[in-house]
Amino acid sequence: MAGKVFFSVTMSLDGFIAPEPVPAGDELFAADTQDGPDVRRWMAQWSELQAWAFPLRFFRENLKLGEGGEEGLDNDVARATFERTGASVMGRRMFDLGERSWPEEAPFHTPVFVVTHTKRDPWERPGGTTFHFVADGIEHALDQARTAAGGRDVRVAGGGATILEYLNAGLVDEFSVTLSPVLLGAGTRLFDGVDASRIRLEPVRSESSPRVTHLTYTVHPR
Repeated sequence: MAGKVFFSVTMSLDGFIAPEPVPAGDELFAADTQDGPDVRRWMAQWSELQAWAFPLRFFRENLKLGEGGEEGLDNDVARATFERTGASVMGRRMFDLGERSWPEEAPFHTPVFVVTHTKRDPWERPGGTTFHFVADGIEHALDQARTAAGGRDVRVAGGGATILEYLNAGLVDEFSVTLSPVLLGAGTRLFDGVDASRIRLEPVRSESSPRVTHLTYTVHPR
């Protein structure tokens, strides 16, 4: 039996999943721009949005940051998201940013299928992550991810535009939003451009920790 297709993101209370504008990869990671005001602002807002995850035991384990870390609901949610995922798909922009920032042992530990317009040989990383580049559309990328997942779930890792493509195409079964008590004021809106006439949501669960609220929905055709 095929697994579910899902996404899981952190969102600010005013609806943004990333600050805006996102600096270009070269600007974000070049040594001579790290102290620039735009990069510092973007990194500060991103860190505030994702702050709930940094103290978690699972976060530290997955990024090889050493022992320790917090347990509890947030840690359980992060670990369960990782453990259900047999393969991931992502957009090229997310990959380009991640290629410069992920550690050598990328944090996926599964096959990842990158939706792109440019063909490239697979890129194998230590720890079980291999990036495959799919240049013939989101459905072909998903088909390959389903096969690689071996019956486990496929996660649409991002970014926002790629998630929206899969959602509008009716290819998402479920999603989770972690609401962070942060106001960004501007940025990348997850549902900006969603085809609401085709999508109906069914609440599955709502769980709150002292830091965030985790919301999960099943997606149905309208």
